[in-house]
Amino acid sequence: MAAPISLPGSLKNVMTVDNPSPDEQLLQASTLWQLLEHRVQRSPSATMLIDAGRGLKLTFAQAHNIAERLAAGFLATGIAPDSVVTWQLPTGVTAVMTALALSRLGCVQNPIIHLYGERELTLVLGRSRSEFLLVPGITSGRDYPAEAGRVCAQLKEPPMLLVMEGELPQGKPSTLPPPPQEGGSVRWVYYTSGTTSDPKGARHTDETLMTGGRNLAIAMAVAADDVGTVAFPYAHIGGAMYTCMLLASGMSAVLLERFVPAEACATFRRYRVTTTGGSTAHYEALLAEQRRQPDTPLLPALKLLCGGGAPKPPDLYFAIRRELGCGLTHNYGMTEVPLVSAGTPQDSDEQLAHTDGMPVQDVEVIIVKRDGDVARPGQEGEIRLRGKGVFKGYTDTALNEEAFDQNGYFRTGDLGVLRADGRLALTGRLKDVIIRKGENISAREIEELLYSHPRVANVAVIGLPDAQRGERVCAVVEPVPGEVPLSFDEMVAFFHAAGVMRQKIPEQLEIMEQLPRNQALNKILKHKLRELFVAG
Repeated sequence: MAAPISLPGSLKNVMTVDNPSPDEQLLQASTLWQLLEHRVQRSPSATMLIDAGRGLKLTFAQAHNIAERLAAGFLATGIAPDSVVTWQLPTGVTAVMTALALSRLGCVQNPIIHLYGERELTLVLGRSRSEFLLVPGITSGRDYPAEAGRVCAQLKEPPMLLVMEGELPQGKPSTLPPPPQEGGSVRWVYYTSGTTSDPKGARHTDETLMTGGRNLAIAMAVAADDVGTVAFPYAHIGGAMYTCMLLASGMSAVLLERFVPAEACATFRRYRVTTTGGSTAHYEALLAEQRRQPDTPLLPALKLLCGGGAPKPPDLYFAIRRELGCGLTHNYGMTEVPLVSAGTPQDSDEQLAHTDGMPVQDVEVIIVKRDGDVARPGQEGEIRLRGKGVFKGYTDTALNEEAFDQNGYFRTGDLGVLRADGRLALTGRLKDVIIRKGENISAREIEELLYSHPRVANVAVIGLPDAQRGERVCAVVEPVPGEVPLSFDEMVAFFHAAGVMRQKIPEQLEIMEQLPRNQALNKILKHKLRELFVAG
């Protein structure tokens, strides 16, 4: 029997490769597993992952060994090439090793953010038809196995449940079939609600994810001696993209299960993190920590903040530069296209403060005006995309006709401008979506849930500007005549009972006797509500 998988506790970060020339710095491969193998050949003893919570350091060679044995263990449990596997794991070594092991087997992975509740898990499993579900044990007081068990009990064809705690599944690598050789097959499905109430499965290949990761490495100009962070849910599409960047560049990353600003900053100082980020909310949190000690640099080794997922106010850019003393490059991406555009350290202050960077390689960007014509530089329109970095359509093929135009461009639903200098600036959204701390929240999903409450006659959910969150979720409720209006605490309890992740629960509740509507179709006028409550 093979020895149990063990994760060493205190390995030195030994770099074995001299600084490569620019054309050799980033490795390429056809698949994610091949990229890992190429990195192991290049710098086996270099640190890949630092699990801050457990004090673990893993080299690229150790990660390869653990992932291969884990893949063999999965094979022994019945997970085979092309099996559809859903996993819901918090950020940490186990999540990264699971993703790599399933890539070694050639499975179709369906990562789910660990913050999701039973309702979201039920919706995704009902659509993914997964054969296996991987969850952690009881973590941070939350009983994932019990939740998963209740969800599986509701399904006609439930997946096999595997709890990833204690000694992980493991076996002999010699039992494994050959790894996948081409990266064009769909191997990843990421579900996103976008602007609709039901989740949509975005189909990705290793190639689409590696395109994003390589482009991110180019934009950030990272090198093997950089130390980054994954302080956001690893099951987000950014987790796989960041892994690709690590493998291509040879840099390392600190993994944080939770982003608590003061604790995160202490960890970043301990490991001399050179680049971090995630979303605008992360920038704001780090700036707030720096302002608590204005005379002492918060993160002396930090060179660059980088992230996306939500608008970045220009004033925030200049505050970061002035007070944190590091660069800030913002980018634009989404579940369907992990990286569309990105700022670089070589861009000017004006470009970095007022745009979302230059469109990246292998993603073609056009701006289409409302009349259907392609916009000229400086004209606003819908951002549309095609190329190697774009997903391969939705699992529900009925959605694809609307999602792509007649020329094969993906309709993002976002509004933007391509400037004369080639930079892309987002200006708004066609989609009715709220971006809270970098996560897209469907207003319609929340509305439909609240509408089912017996004391709610009608409801509109809107996003309001918020300095800490980017946007906060506000529910405006029209009560049932003659009934006592819903209170805030009752609303929160209602969402908890429905198993909704707390990030989707409105932070603000407003009661209106009559919601504003137009006269033609009696449609609720959300822009009037935004005007009212922003002003108020």
